[in-house]
Amino acid sequence: MTTTEIKTNDRTTGEATTVRPNPTTAAPRLNFAKAAPKVFRAVIGLDAAAREGLDPALVELVQIRASHLNRCAYCLHMHTTDARKAGESEDRLHMVAVWQEAEHFFTAREQSALALTDAVTRIGDAGVPDEVYDRAAAHFPEEELAHLLALIFTINTWNRIALSTAKRAGTDER
Repeated sequence: MTTTEIKTNDRTTGEATTVRPNPTTAAPRLNFAKAAPKVFRAVIGLDAAAREGLDPALVELVQIRASHLNRCAYCLHMHTTDARKAGESEDRLHMVAVWQEAEHFFTAREQSALALTDAVTRIGDAGVPDEVYDRAAAHFPEEELAHLLALIFTINTWNRIALSTAKRAGTDER
């Protein structure tokens, strides 16, 4: 074990695991946009297309929630900042992480989007349960639901890019 590794117990299984902290204090590993410009532009294109027709406040809530789940401080900082600039309340921003226990802060439509975000982001745990999908489908017409799913795919991609390249929270390099 190196000095940067930490022994811990997994919250779900109780098994001992080795965790290597995200090197957020180190310089970014690579500039993904410069190293793979065609890929980067393709993700930007997907992101832009996914947002079309979706309420901008909902977009930020989804991006914040996925970033919480993926523990992506870079994206979390960026999207909470964007949400504040768009007029989102501090109360709601603080409640996104615990939305299931604070449902009264969110509309039924927002709750269904957050539940779908949870399921898609954690897809390896149990897939996307029918009741979660059906709940979202009840609140979003088919085209809008497809855009919501694409938005969730996109923020998960951005989270993985930021985490893999050690983007530093607060720099908001776009």
